[in-house]
Amino acid sequence: MIPRYSRPEMVAIWSPETKFRIWFEIEAHATTQLANLGVVPKEAAETIWDKGSKATFDVARIDEIEATTKHDVIAFLTHLSEIVGPEARFVHQGMTSSDVLDTTLAVQLARASDILLADIDTLLAALKRRAKEHKYSITIGRSHGIHAEPTTFGIKLAQAYAEFARARERLVNARREIATCAISGAIGTFANIDPSVEAYVADKLGLVPETVSTQVIPRDRHAMFFATLGVIASSAERLATEIRHLQRTEVLEAEEFFSPGQKGSSAMPHKRNPVLSENVTGLSRLVRGMVTPALEDVALWHERDISHSSVERMIGPDATVTLDFALARLTGLIDKLLVYPDAMKRNLDLLGGLHNSQRVLLALTQAGMSREAAYAAVQRNAMKVWEMRGDRAGKFASLLKADPEVSQNLSPAEIDAMFDDFYHLKHVDAIFERVFGPDL
Repeated sequence: MIPRYSRPEMVAIWSPETKFRIWFEIEAHATTQLANLGVVPKEAAETIWDKGSKATFDVARIDEIEATTKHDVIAFLTHLSEIVGPEARFVHQGMTSSDVLDTTLAVQLARASDILLADIDTLLAALKRRAKEHKYSITIGRSHGIHAEPTTFGIKLAQAYAEFARARERLVNARREIATCAISGAIGTFANIDPSVEAYVADKLGLVPETVSTQVIPRDRHAMFFATLGVIASSAERLATEIRHLQRTEVLEAEEFFSPGQKGSSAMPHKRNPVLSENVTGLSRLVRGMVTPALEDVALWHERDISHSSVERMIGPDATVTLDFALARLTGLIDKLLVYPDAMKRNLDLLGGLHNSQRVLLALTQAGMSREAAYAAVQRNAMKVWEMRGDRAGKFASLLKADPEVSQNLSPAEIDAMFDDFYHLKHVDAIFERVFGPDL
């Protein structure tokens, strides 16, 4: 995490202060339930809550203790005993470090998920608004980067909306899967702590008890969570890449907002570069790069080892903070995106109507020609237009009318009718209804 690509709310989830506060709550809730079971005195549990809830945990002091103990949970418990006093001996009864660490990570990832879900909701709102705005802004669709057939800029944004709606659903599922609690003691057998303690702590923290914890929560849950973040990042990059292509000088159908006083280049004053979408692309690569380590964490030795620990201490904060920033940046980009329908129309006309070649092909087959003969007739005229330089306007239709094989099957009026670009938009409403429902 670096400040340049971080937002305070997400960063706060991963701060030492937040972590130690969660550690305290886990220990205190567990002690309360142990008191309910008669394992520890209720007065001790109340004292732990009273003194601990009022305390500000001293990060520097905990680090100082850890320098000697070489164990972070023991360092925290030692510092807690300095705050609480003799009653601290009842803290951590029957528990192991992973009970605290894994349950805390679950809380942090669940909270991070809530921020990311809010990010996606804001992005979806921006995409919906801009899609409605450009529902009928006709533009050329491209396959392999080459002109294909017309679509609308609104459909492009509707596709992105549908993709991020799926992303949201996946993240909801990933959050549910990651939000598990393990308070099961060494090796996860509950030998020294009653299972009701786990259920109690889970309820207090908004989690569910882990089905079977082998001292640690199984890491397939974490792998799925980070894989989901990686897919979301890929969707962000896909949309950012589309914008980058559309902002190329030769295309310039859409452009990132360029604020007053903004500079595009230290050397060339004329430059307006797609820096935000390029930034989203780079950040997305980082998030995806954290998926493989999460997958490799699944295979721990026997009931546990800590080969996953160093990985998660990094990818937990870094993946969520980075994706949070990327989604917020992408939302701002879409919200202020400059869209140029006139440029879209100009580019649509660059090849003189070649994007209607399929319509002519289909009409010839319906008029009686074989598909092979019809394809050859359309293609030979299309290639002549393709190889032209300069003004191509009307050339494709003219060549088709002059072609004996074509004109034998289609009249000039029928050919002209196939060059109505808005023919391609007749089902835009149906597409939008699939994506947004009947109200848009």
